Amino acid sequence: MPEPNAFTGALLDRAEDGRRRIEGWVDEQRGDPRSRVLLAADEGVRAEQGSLVLAPLAAEEAGADRRAVLLGIDSLGPLWALDRGPSPVDGERPVLIGAGGRRGEPIADVPGWLGLREAAGTLSQAEGGLAAYAVALLNWHRSHRHCANCGAPTGPVEGGAARRCPRCGANHHPRTDPVVIMLVVDGDRVILGRQASWPAQRYSALAGFVSPGENLEEAVAREVREEAGVEVARPRYMSSQPWPFPGSLMLGFLVPWESGAVGGSDPELEDVRWFTRAEVAEAAERNERWDVDGIGGDLQLPPRAAIARRLVEGWLDDD
Repeated sequence: MPEPNAFTGALLDRAEDGRRRIEGWVDEQRGDPRSRVLLAADEGVRAEQGSLVLAPLAAEEAGADRRAVLLGIDSLGPLWALDRGPSPVDGERPVLIGAGGRRGEPIADVPGWLGLREAAGTLSQAEGGLAAYAVALLNWHRSHRHCANCGAPTGPVEGGAARRCPRCGANHHPRTDPVVIMLVVDGDRVILGRQASWPAQRYSALAGFVSPGENLEEAVAREVREEAGVEVARPRYMSSQPWPFPGSLMLGFLVPWESGAVGGSDPELEDVRWFTRAEVAEAAERNERWDVDGIGGDLQLPPRAAIARRLVEGWLDDD
C-alpha cells in the first residue's frame, strides 16, 4: 500500500519537546501576528473550495468563549485549533466534532463546513491529517473537562497539550486507544463482518480494541476468535491510521486463517462470512460514500479513506 492512509500527513512541528512547558513560550506563540487558527464546531471543520480556512488567531479568539489550542508550528508560523461549538453541558455526553454517520451524532450538512469523513475525500493529504489531529484534540478537551482522580474541573495547560487539576494537581494528557484491524485470508477467500448500524450490505475487516496486558498479536488472535470463531496464524503488519472518532489508532494486519468454521460470539456483529476474491473484486470497483446503502450486489466495502478498504485492496493486488 504505497499511498499514505487518510487522516495522516499533518506537516508541522508539534513542539512536544518541552518548549510548551517553558514559562511564557505558549503566550509568545499566541501573540505572534502570524498565528492562524483552524475552526471547528459540531458540524466539522471550516473549509472553502476544498481547503481548510485558516483565519487570523487574534480576531477569532477575541469573540470566543474558550481559548484556542496550539497544534504546532509550520513554515508560516504558529497554528492553532479553536472549538466554536457550544460549550458541553455537565452531565451530558458531548457531541463529537464532525463525526456524522449513524452513531447518534448529527450529520454535517452546513455550507462552509466539512465533516471528517467528507474531509478525508475532499482535502489534501496534509490538510486531512491536520483536520483529524485538530478534531481529535478538541474532542478530547470536550470530553475530559473533569479530573479522573477527584472530579474537579480541569483547565488546559501547555497550549492545550494537557489538562491540569487545580485541586489534586494531576496532569491529564490526550489518550489514543490502539485498535487492531485485520483481514483474515485463506487463498482466494476472505472473512468480512458487519454491524447492524452500518449501511445495507456493508462489510468490513474485523477489528477490536487492544486489552490491557495484551500484545498486538494476542489481540488479533483474540478478536478474530471472538468475532469469527476461527483460529489464525501469525499476523503480518501492514500499516496504521489515526481514527479520530474520537481518538483511536488503527493497526492493520493481514492474517492467515488456520482452522475452524466461521461462527463467532460477539453480539456487536450482525453477520460474519467468507467472501470470494471475485465477489470482493467486483465490490471494489465501486467507491461508496460513508453513509449510503449499497446499490445492488451482496457486498459493499468501506470507502477508500478507511484502512479496512486499503487492506482489502492490498490483498486483491497481491498475487
